[in-house]
Amino acid sequence: MKKLFAVALGILTAIGGFVDIGDLVTNAVVGSRFGLSLVWVVVVGVVGICLFANMAGRVAAVSGRATFEIIRERLGPRAALANLGASFFINLLTLTAQVGGVALALQLASGVGPLMWMPVAAFAVWLVIWRVKFSVMENMAGFAGLALIVFAVALFLLGPDWGDLANQVVAPAVPENEQVSVYWFYAVALFGAAMTPYEVFFFSSGAVEEHWSVKDLGLTRVNVLIGFPLGGLLSLSIAACATVVLLPRGVEVGSLSEVVLPVAEAGGRLALAFAIVGIVAATFGAALETTLSSGYTLAQFFGWAWGKFRAPVEAARFHVVMIVSLLVGLAVLATGVDPIMVTELSVVFSAVALPLTYIPILIVANDPEYMGQHVNGRVVNALGVAYLPVILLASVAAIPLLIMTGAGG
Repeated sequence: MKKLFAVALGILTAIGGFVDIGDLVTNAVVGSRFGLSLVWVVVVGVVGICLFANMAGRVAAVSGRATFEIIRERLGPRAALANLGASFFINLLTLTAQVGGVALALQLASGVGPLMWMPVAAFAVWLVIWRVKFSVMENMAGFAGLALIVFAVALFLLGPDWGDLANQVVAPAVPENEQVSVYWFYAVALFGAAMTPYEVFFFSSGAVEEHWSVKDLGLTRVNVLIGFPLGGLLSLSIAACATVVLLPRGVEVGSLSEVVLPVAEAGGRLALAFAIVGIVAATFGAALETTLSSGYTLAQFFGWAWGKFRAPVEAARFHVVMIVSLLVGLAVLATGVDPIMVTELSVVFSAVALPLTYIPILIVANDPEYMGQHVNGRVVNALGVAYLPVILLASVAAIPLLIMTGAGG
């Protein structure tokens, strides 16, 4: 049981990163419009986040310091400041969306409007961060989020034409009624969602929270190789369910009710209940991750005391940043902005910021001053370098595609 709980950090990071409110809707939108023709993007994203998260976790385990601390020290405050600004802005957008996502999930369960749930969600996030230990928090949110496996179960219950689904995966094509630019917009969005920068910052900071050391390098790999592929599998299950049920009917996904429609059709109320539990847990876990990441990034850059392993009074500025971030997100949501739209924008801007995050991680993971004998090996470096053109291309293409397609409309 102890070994099972040891992978909770990877599960929480993966579910919070892959299956937040934006991904729930985006994967359903992609499935309902493009079928499984964009599966290859999710696969590329999963391999990429596994590669760089493993680097970030190894850096934290070997040096005892979180990635953002070393990035500032290694690159200097000016270069790291650009990273900080982009990361914090995107993280704040994502935090806003996740709090709204929790409210939308609770609306789905209760029928009460999301505006009533938003302050409740923000208060619950603050309370957990303030009072609950990191290990309890990750176990609670991570394993509750596994209820989203009901999408995979629903796919089998729906009895699809597996040959047709496989053909869509191995021979991807743009549907005749869709524009090529829209197809590539969603490709960039899915890639940005898979490799959202806050995931690696949270993962490396979580490794420090749990006091990982060199002897835990195997645990780092286990977390990465179980957690992130699991998150990718859940994302693909959501897209596949939409492909089977929504695509033939021409249903346009615009809310969580359409996202869970295939589950309800396949398994009735019981399956729907599991889906709602999983969505609440996933969005709540993502809200915890992004709230903590807001404190991690600023505190690590400025050298403040940080971490849930410290009493709040010992890391006051760290906690103040998180409280202010939650309040800002709540204020934005109070304007009536659509949380799903906010998340979709954050995913696009995440793609823009990818080079600022992953190039420094690759540099630090190769620095013997911090890593000693645990620098990247040749295979890892080759893969890391191979991903750089992909990351740069996604970064350059994101904004033009956003403008050209009207955010995929």
